[in-house]
Amino acid sequence: MLTPTYGRSAMLNLIWIGFLLTAFAAGLFQFLIGGQPDIFARMMKAGFDNAKLAFDIALGLTGVMCLWLGVLKIGERVGFLDGLARLLSPLFVRLFPQVPPGHPALGAITMNMAANMLGLDNAATPIGIKAMKELQMLNPDQDTASNAQILFLVINASSVTLLPVTIFTYRAQLGAADPTDVFIPILMATYCSTLAGFAFVAWRQRIRLDPVVLAWIAGLTLGVGGLAVYFAGLPATAMAATSSLLSNFLLLAIIMVFLLGALWRRINAYEAFIEGAKEGFQTAITIIPYLVAMLVAIGLLRASGALDVVMQAAAGLISAAGFDARWVEGLPTMLMKPLSGSGARAMMIETMQTKGADSFAGRLACIIQGSTETTFYVLAVYFGAVGIKRVRYAVAGGLIADLAGFTAAVFAAYLFFDRVK
Repeated sequence: MLTPTYGRSAMLNLIWIGFLLTAFAAGLFQFLIGGQPDIFARMMKAGFDNAKLAFDIALGLTGVMCLWLGVLKIGERVGFLDGLARLLSPLFVRLFPQVPPGHPALGAITMNMAANMLGLDNAATPIGIKAMKELQMLNPDQDTASNAQILFLVINASSVTLLPVTIFTYRAQLGAADPTDVFIPILMATYCSTLAGFAFVAWRQRIRLDPVVLAWIAGLTLGVGGLAVYFAGLPATAMAATSSLLSNFLLLAIIMVFLLGALWRRINAYEAFIEGAKEGFQTAITIIPYLVAMLVAIGLLRASGALDVVMQAAAGLISAAGFDARWVEGLPTMLMKPLSGSGARAMMIETMQTKGADSFAGRLACIIQGSTETTFYVLAVYFGAVGIKRVRYAVAGGLIADLAGFTAAVFAAYLFFDRVK
């Protein structure tokens, strides 16, 4: 059984080496068959340029990361995380009937979901591992995933995220006029992925949908669906402006709620912000090597012509079927997302860099990135932490959630940005 760290590293290793070998093979073909003697020079230039780009992006992220992680630290200190956990608790008691009322697993599950919703990845992962360990104590077969563990993993893999802070940060760094204009589309896409994953597991486990569960589903569906219907009825000239207004208002309102909560509870918001900002600085510096590795590999793929061949072939097939093929530009991020979070992030950045942060392709890649989580990484970390070897239908549930999220992301991109630029 691979440890979580090794499993993740091994997968990234194969993806990274595969990118580089494919790029070299494509470059060799261009040199020998395509009659392009300067192909290797162009590939090396792309590699050096992308290495510099990775450093510039990470360095430019520092200020924005400090801002957002500082704000989130205030919310954490105020108790917003605990409040959200208490709000979710009645729902999770019904979704996990195998877990006895009052069991520590339910508290860890609700805290993990609350942290995920707020985008607190550093807090969500350790709490999630604790929840999985608590569920393992109730598991009669220690080698096989229980129903409760599968549902917990699929909901995690479908990425219930209310504040996609990292995506806003990258968009700001890459020159987006309004970095948060993808907020509402991401919210729609991530809701669809979560609903699809839950529906599949609920069907397999025959979860009883009592009035409380139905009320939650109906309320969320009406809210997200209402947004979609409202924006679909707006004129093209008003849709982007209204989305931007609502997104920025909601984000500022959350910050104000955090600050008012700090005043009410007599918490030093400034000190909490500084503590979170320090974590943001460290995070921004830490990602430099990962960005360099992935962006250089993707730069070589594009310069060699390999990536363009795949994209053109896919676009040709889509066009031949009579459909608009612009969404194919989001395909690299889409295919990478279930396998590697850092790889998908690099694909998103590369798309924004080559097509423009405010282009249809750039926005689509961001919505796809925020629509779901890295299924195989989540599976490796959570199941690996408790020694689960037989995962049953957990992978199927995660991939169904991914597919639903990606499909919803494409529809949301066309709904919001088809007529913008």
